[in-house]
Amino acid sequence: LTTINPTEGSALIDYNRRINHNHSPQGSWYSNFTIANGTAITTDGAKRDRMAYPGDMAIAVPGIAVSTYDMVAVRTALDSLFIRQYADGALPYAGPPMGYGDEFSDTYHLHTLLGVWNYVLFTNDVPWLQSHWSAYLKAFEYSLAKIDLTGLFHVTSSHDWLRPGMTGHNLEATSIMYHVVQYTIRISRDILNDPHATEEIPRWRSISERMERGINTLWCEDKGLFSDNIGRRGCGGSAQTLPQDGNSWALLSGIVSNNDTRRQQISTNLRKRWTRYGAPAPEFPNVISPFASSFELLAHCAAGNHDAAVELMELMWGYMLDGEGFTNSTCVEGYRIDGDIQYPAYWSSARNSHAHGWSTGPTMVLLTKILGITLETPLGGMWTIEPHLTRWLGNVRGGFATGLGRFEVVLRRMKIEGMGRVEVLDIETPRGSQGTVVFGGAGPLVEGGKSRFVKFVNGTMRVEKVALRWMDEQMVADDEWERPEVEERVVGVVDWKALEENYVIGMQGMTM
Repeated sequence: LTTINPTEGSALIDYNRRINHNHSPQGSWYSNFTIANGTAITTDGAKRDRMAYPGDMAIAVPGIAVSTYDMVAVRTALDSLFIRQYADGALPYAGPPMGYGDEFSDTYHLHTLLGVWNYVLFTNDVPWLQSHWSAYLKAFEYSLAKIDLTGLFHVTSSHDWLRPGMTGHNLEATSIMYHVVQYTIRISRDILNDPHATEEIPRWRSISERMERGINTLWCEDKGLFSDNIGRRGCGGSAQTLPQDGNSWALLSGIVSNNDTRRQQISTNLRKRWTRYGAPAPEFPNVISPFASSFELLAHCAAGNHDAAVELMELMWGYMLDGEGFTNSTCVEGYRIDGDIQYPAYWSSARNSHAHGWSTGPTMVLLTKILGITLETPLGGMWTIEPHLTRWLGNVRGGFATGLGRFEVVLRRMKIEGMGRVEVLDIETPRGSQGTVVFGGAGPLVEGGKSRFVKFVNGTMRVEKVALRWMDEQMVADDEWERPEVEERVVGVVDWKALEENYVIGMQGMTM
């Protein structure tokens, strides 16, 4: 839905006029602006804005990688951003027609760097990475310099995903930066083996540790969540805000360590805020955002709460599929907290996109977190498989392919005569690859190919090939498993005053 011909881009005619001097009537809609060189490019949406936004790519690119595998379109989008890099190392808020007027977002700049990791992980396009490496490091150091003595990222641009309050010492930006540091270390050391960059790793790690300490200044003990910023949106501030995006990033980035009890607390408290139509984003009043909620899906999985991730998919994306005013798809840009199709960033419901790549979080979460297929090295030469049926699913099956071959997982609830109720896991991975299967505990290194594992109440067993036929003859579906009841939730209440205020913010972010 979001991959287009680069010569048919940018529906922002008034914005394009500054570059191509078009004479189209103000507010009209065309798609004839060239936004990149190449044959295909991934953009934010099919009708609007038809531009390469790196924030959107943070969700869309992993989804592309495990579905259509149109990584050429991803590479073109990244090229369109790097080619407009500013002299100080900053990257543009979006690809052309932006990048000509110093348009910038601290968070979207970081999303571009994460896009590099995702592209290389799924393609192993090391020559492309090498050709962009100096520009990447310049962009990386530009952001790293914004971690000050507080241990937090000091945001200087208010632009993000149109949400207000993106300023100052910010939770979301700090957590994303932490994530970028970890991947930059892996690229430098494990993929490029760059001796100059590798020398910098101790300094980068020292700054990461400073961020781990700094983020604690945003923790609101009485709420069990982090606040948005230092100051009025902080704990006890006059506009205290406990953001969905920032708290989700605090979990999925790992800045809150795995042995920190707050991880489960954050996941639990995010879930408590759900309404009948999805997970609200308090940082953007009245909004239910599939973009921010895609990060929340990842956050619940990072906290080990895969049940909550699947539950939120069914609650929210299920509503998008069948809700009144929607289009029987799950790619809407966003909607109002009471379930109305209006996206509170815009006064008109007609402006709401119904083909936005940033809403596709379930695609990657189902494959990489529920089926549990994780590529540890580019293309999956090394991998981990850690599947989770959760309490919502009777069985799961799926997979994807890279240049190395096919990754597939099948997990079923079964009964075996004389053994009782079991979970049966069948996996297929590329020959020549190696990985670890985490299924009732971490197992030994497994060679690529086909394998079966059975999890009993008190342990897991790998099934040898000679026993597969016997087991197939003995297994039957588990007819005792029952799906749990869906919890009833209240409808979100619209703050009409805040709604009017955010129309102004949305228009400013759109027209800059």
